Amino acid sequence: MKKFTKALILAAVAAVMMAPLSAADKKNAVDELKARGTFVLGLDASFPPLGFTNDDGSIVGYDIDLAKEVARRLGVAFKAQPIDWDAKEMELNTNNIDCIWNGFTITEERKEALSFTDAYLNNEQVLIVRADSGIKTLDDMKKKKVGLQSGSSAQEAVDGNKKFKKSLKKIIFFKDNVAALNDLEIGGVDGVVMDSVVGAYAIKTTGKNFVIVSEPLANEEYGIGFRKSEPELRDAVWAILKEMQADGTVASICAKWFSKDISVIK
Repeated sequence: MKKFTKALILAAVAAVMMAPLSAADKKNAVDELKARGTFVLGLDASFPPLGFTNDDGSIVGYDIDLAKEVARRLGVAFKAQPIDWDAKEMELNTNNIDCIWNGFTITEERKEALSFTDAYLNNEQVLIVRADSGIKTLDDMKKKKVGLQSGSSAQEAVDGNKKFKKSLKKIIFFKDNVAALNDLEIGGVDGVVMDSVVGAYAIKTTGKNFVIVSEPLANEEYGIGFRKSEPELRDAVWAILKEMQADGTVASICAKWFSKDISVIK
């Protein structure tokens, strides 16, 4: 009898030890972040003006300035972590980064895998061409070569426009938009599909002889992607961004990078 009772007690203790933690026992993702002490943002570090490496090797940009202030208000340090954009979801789900925040387009497919904030910027996927190319419309790209960043929403926009895609001679994939625009400059491709926010900034700052075709391929919204299991961290970051919008911080950062307030944070 004693042996049987002892066995029951041991079994009960083992069951308690092996049982999953209750909601009360689990650490909140915000608390875990604060315990680690550093908010790690994953980005393509060649995506100006949202996040890019400047001449002195530091990572700067509109999204970077927003995220730094969010980290400061959370009471943690900030780190911008360049990642392979093709592997961005893997980087997030293996805990190498805390979020994907770098002109990250909200799509239904991505919402299935990630936990997104609301939109903080609007964007379009546009075609950029050389000013002397004679290309005025999307139809003018018939039998011509287009370049775009692999794994980007530009690729999704081209895939989604069947007529445009079918008319092209060839699609050439690049690691980033900078490489694609460099190839456009030397005539390797006839046009580049990319984010209007990035394209307009590139034309303005580089002075290259490029123009944006007025007809967009797609309208988009930028959001911040978090792990599905950490909605509380997403909500905490979004709450701070709304505070920053209300107190004028977002408008000030917009003025720095875009010369006007283009934020769509409610």
